[in-house]
Amino acid sequence: MNQKKNTISHSRRNFIKNSALALGAFAIVPRHVLGGKGFLAPSDTLTKGIIGVGGMGRGHFGYEGTKLLAVCDVDKNHLKQAIDLSGGQARGYSDFRELLAQPDIDIVHIATPPHWHGVMSVMAAQAGKDVWCEKPMTRTIGEGKRVIEAMEQYGRMFRLNTWFRFTDNFYGMNTTVKPLKKVVESGILGWPLTVTISGFTGFNWKFYWVGKTNLEPTPVPAELDYDMWLGPAPYKPYHPHRVHGTFRGYWDYDGGGLGDMGQHYIDPVQYILGKDNTSPVRVDIDCPQQHDDAVGTWRRIEFTYADGCKIILDGENKDTNAAYIEGPNGKIFRGFKSTIPNILQAIDTFPDPAPQVTSFSEAVVSRQKFGLNELNGHRSCTVVNMGKIALQLGRSLNFDPVKQEFINDEAANRLINQPMRGPWKI
Repeated sequence: MNQKKNTISHSRRNFIKNSALALGAFAIVPRHVLGGKGFLAPSDTLTKGIIGVGGMGRGHFGYEGTKLLAVCDVDKNHLKQAIDLSGGQARGYSDFRELLAQPDIDIVHIATPPHWHGVMSVMAAQAGKDVWCEKPMTRTIGEGKRVIEAMEQYGRMFRLNTWFRFTDNFYGMNTTVKPLKKVVESGILGWPLTVTISGFTGFNWKFYWVGKTNLEPTPVPAELDYDMWLGPAPYKPYHPHRVHGTFRGYWDYDGGGLGDMGQHYIDPVQYILGKDNTSPVRVDIDCPQQHDDAVGTWRRIEFTYADGCKIILDGENKDTNAAYIEGPNGKIFRGFKSTIPNILQAIDTFPDPAPQVTSFSEAVVSRQKFGLNELNGHRSCTVVNMGKIALQLGRSLNFDPVKQEFINDEAANRLINQPMRGPWKI
């Protein structure tokens, strides 16, 4: 019996050790693909597994038309809570590679801290899974480029989990994004446009997501696999403020309020301005000097595009009269108030934007790209990551949106592709 138990344990360790290589060598094809493009058996249902089932991950339980088969977390307490929430129906894993190896899972939801998003998205694609990933899409620009390559290489569908470009009221604007898109495409505001994102235009930058600089090493709790939680991130001694609900305050894992809310706020702007295939050419910052580990606050970040359009992030809420969108011919303020008379009536006469696929289940079955996918998601995430890099370095930067690298700035370019710890790579 002991010999058999040792053999099983040894086999499991070998599986975990070799799975990254194995997943790169072949793709596990989900059941719905076996019948050809668009095939889904009438008796079949799209299935999913969720990686990272803390507060955000448990929110993924109820998302559209899929059956939950598996959950994964490096915290035993989180894992137990998730299994209980599933009514005991979901299988539980402490190592995400075991979940990826399950052939009956079609879609993987990635709800971990951002330093895992790129690695897990690529490995999920290699394993033949479609990917539903939390924002921000990736922690670095280089990781985003690699996710794009992996989705194309393995023919996978990708959804980023921010939805304001196609549904729900867009924070302080008190409307969906669609009317804003129609106004911009009509040309009634003129060009170029400036978008200001601040408390006065209806957007809270959540500066409580800051790190601490005086952390003392603390014993790792028994329920947490801290080494696996860190994964590709640099090793730092454990402290509870570094993990779970407060990890956003540390550059190794995210980027404070900018990392948390940036893609929610900025992705719809990229869409509204028609910038889904490009990036700003310059980022200017006004901020206190940042700590090399703990994220701090900032006063202002300004992004400029090649055509003169701008996105201004007003962290101080300094401009109390700011319009959300301003052009040479008019302005739109919070709550969709405008200097253009009868703009709400005029909107009805403007053409609708191009249609988007807004159901991920539909995207998975039809193999048509979801409305917010790896391509446009990477571009809006790049805006966020440009801002983070400028803050970390404490200076303004010029960017080449075609090469996707900073111009004449080696230090900034080193932050595009950052080293990963241990065996992790993409």
